[in-house]
Amino acid sequence: MTHAIGIDLGTTNSCVAHFARDRCDILANDVGNRTTPSVVAFTAAERLVGEAAISQAPINPANTVFGSKRVIGRKFDDAEVQEDLKYFPFEVANHWGNPVFNVHHLGQPKSVTPEEIAAMVLTKMKQTAEAYVDGDVTAVVITVPAYFNGAQRQATIDAATLAGLKVLRIINEPTAAAIAYGVDNQLVGSKTVLIFDLGGGTFDVSLVAIDGGVYQVKATAGDTHLGGEDFTNRLVDYFVDEFERKTGKIVTGNNRATRRLAVVCERLKRELSASVHALCQIDYFCDGIDLDSSITRGHFEALCHDDFKTTITLVDKVLVDAGIDKAQVDEVVLVGGSTRIPKVQEMLSTYFDGKPLTKSINPDEVVAYGAAVQAAVLVGDPSSQIQHLKLMDITPLSLGIDLEGRIMAPVIPRNTPLPIKRSKIFTTSYDKQTAIEFRVFEGERKINDNNHLLGEFELFEIPPAPKGMPDIDVSFEMDTNGILNVAAVDKGTGNTQSLTITHDRGRLSDDEIAQIVADAAKYREADDAEAIRIGAKNRLASLAYSLKNSLNDELKGILTPGNYKTLNQITSKTISWLDGSQAATTTEYVNRYNKLHQVANRIVPKASP
Repeated sequence: MTHAIGIDLGTTNSCVAHFARDRCDILANDVGNRTTPSVVAFTAAERLVGEAAISQAPINPANTVFGSKRVIGRKFDDAEVQEDLKYFPFEVANHWGNPVFNVHHLGQPKSVTPEEIAAMVLTKMKQTAEAYVDGDVTAVVITVPAYFNGAQRQATIDAATLAGLKVLRIINEPTAAAIAYGVDNQLVGSKTVLIFDLGGGTFDVSLVAIDGGVYQVKATAGDTHLGGEDFTNRLVDYFVDEFERKTGKIVTGNNRATRRLAVVCERLKRELSASVHALCQIDYFCDGIDLDSSITRGHFEALCHDDFKTTITLVDKVLVDAGIDKAQVDEVVLVGGSTRIPKVQEMLSTYFDGKPLTKSINPDEVVAYGAAVQAAVLVGDPSSQIQHLKLMDITPLSLGIDLEGRIMAPVIPRNTPLPIKRSKIFTTSYDKQTAIEFRVFEGERKINDNNHLLGEFELFEIPPAPKGMPDIDVSFEMDTNGILNVAAVDKGTGNTQSLTITHDRGRLSDDEIAQIVADAAKYREADDAEAIRIGAKNRLASLAYSLKNSLNDELKGILTPGNYKTLNQITSKTISWLDGSQAATTTEYVNRYNKLHQVANRIVPKASP
């Protein structure tokens, strides 16, 4: 059977899961953690992903990229992207209207797209899964925020392609969480479940009806730019303002100081979920001056009050859109690390008149769990728990046509169940008009300048007539995979033009993807070579320090003075060389190891290889 995995590609952390034989396993990475930081670092010697990237970030902030999900699929000039630039210590440049990250890698300047950063994180997830199944893994279900638009979804698919993964389906994060909740609790009856998903960079809320293995999304709402990163940034702004006010020193623009503070504020945010008070102390924070401050939980809640309130407003919006009362909601399921914030839980519980919140599944892992279940369904896994599982999703954004004056005319409103086919009659806007250009958009703004253009086509050979006379029937048909067919028919002549929008092509061209895939192959070769080099270095260090400890202990009274002196000299010399040769080649490490091992084996026959 094909191995298929589910990946929650998160703003702050990512998670991978595998479902088979009625069991879901959340897979631990190479350092034993079940989630991996969505962070990539570039250095003079290597590229690092995950925990290793995080650990060196304080000394290499300009080349350590985080939060790329907040800009993937967006334009450089988007207000949200411009807001993020204030908190990124690395350079974000404008490349043909799209954001790219400018870093230094292997001693050379390099521009990296958000898709490439996501691909590097996905590759790490893929490697984690392959170590678990002891084989190749290429089939995947990846989750995205429910309010991701087509460009953001396609950018995610492009990232998976770069990582050598075939996307079986993109599903919404709250939908995946609902699947996990239903399967984990082995639901057999009917329930109406509200999924409250507040993660590191995005917020989604969905209402899902679960009935005998059928999961029907009734309504969804969200904000693709609201999450834990924003709460951390509130703390950063607070401490920067306080420091500048007290000392007169300017921190704004000091990337290293700001990044050090962001790391501390991330920790403080978590501490304030367990404690009512937290200290913020950083030695030599700016211009040699220490930062020594504190904050209470109440003050933190006040800083983030508007954001917390927005989440409740969107919960209310979902219930209104679904046409149900909050008393009809059976379960409120918490998803995402930011739902651990006490004030968020308090406001949500209060909104539902004191209803207990469901925390039965780890909020950091539940989305990957659901994605893995969906992946298993799509590859025909025979597990009994999922045999009758059926997902009925909705359109997260309205789909429509551009009217004269750039006005959006919705044909399929958001929250419409899939599959769906809807039609609308349009006509000419001036006398004797013989052609009409149709531009297809998605979004909720009334002016299409602020919506996302999906495609355009033109209907020709309309018989000349006074404006408003011809009847042009425009139909939108979307299937469960999000493939949209748009057709325009002149009802008078039967003349037809159509457009199929498959989202099979994103912002990257075929040539660009091929080049990036080739670069990724080079990265993998370099990574493999670096792993061998580090292994050789660690092997040498292990032998040298083992011998040093033995010379200070059991070998002291066993060796002759001459042999003791010889072994001590070469061991000390090797350790000294190691300390100053961190960038040595694999061959140099191997040669040093062989030399030390030969001497040790001659003097101490039982020395370990």
